[in-house]
Amino acid sequence: MFAEIFSVLYQFADVFAFLILSAAGLAIIFGMMGVINMAHGELIMCGAYVTVGLVHGGFPLPLAQLCGTLAAGVIGVVIEVLLVRKLYKRPLDSLLATWGLSLVVTQGMLIIFGSSLAGIGTPEGSFSVGPYTFSSYRLVLFGGALAALALIYFIFMRTRFGIHARATMQNAAIAQALGVKVGNIYALSFGIGAALAGFCGALYAPTMTLIPTMGSTFIVESFVTVVVGGSNVLLGTAPAGLLLAAVRTLLNASLGQIIGQIGMLLAVIVIIRLLPEGISGLLARRSR
Repeated sequence: MFAEIFSVLYQFADVFAFLILSAAGLAIIFGMMGVINMAHGELIMCGAYVTVGLVHGGFPLPLAQLCGTLAAGVIGVVIEVLLVRKLYKRPLDSLLATWGLSLVVTQGMLIIFGSSLAGIGTPEGSFSVGPYTFSSYRLVLFGGALAALALIYFIFMRTRFGIHARATMQNAAIAQALGVKVGNIYALSFGIGAALAGFCGALYAPTMTLIPTMGSTFIVESFVTVVVGGSNVLLGTAPAGLLLAAVRTLLNASLGQIIGQIGMLLAVIVIIRLLPEGISGLLARRSR
């Protein structure tokens, strides 16, 4: 009995980690700037490719993952300054521009690196509970998701930058009038979101086949988690991840993974219908 309960909890932690890690960066960029970043999957791919490339070059995996995270963050700042900054008042144009960027990057990676890149294998081994065997690295992914949430909370709630970022998110014009350098806030926020996307790719790199379109594996889950969470990343992302992970885990355990995926998407439709502003909108109204 204990083994079955642990198996369900393990699956829940695995799904929760996937949802949070894939959505955290996108949620920051959308919540802060209202930009739907269609190149989010390519930033995830960047973190994965840099990580695997450095491991093949002799770097230890944790250092390679840190470098992959930082590389995606730096690229995110460059994208914000060169491409996105002029399109904040034109949301459809920013969506189209980042979508075009994703196509260029995907095809460019295909030309440069080919259709796939040699993997590095999943570290950490496995452990057994009753008749079931579990990958230890999946617990690392769960820990990474919790660390990402803690980092987001610390940055945006406990630092001077976070105060300025939240002020910019609420009213950029007034924040700028009070002396906040809005352009810098946007660039750093986009960079943080991109770094979190790279962190996702870096963590999942040992578990996946690396191909130029690997970012699309994360896109559906990241977008539905952000939509269900709402525009306030500090309030909505974690509850959205918990709710969707619970729905998918229960359906996976009882009806299989395909039904679990379909059921999660149907749950998203129902939640959006009942809560157009997402979970964060509901929590914000109740706190007033």
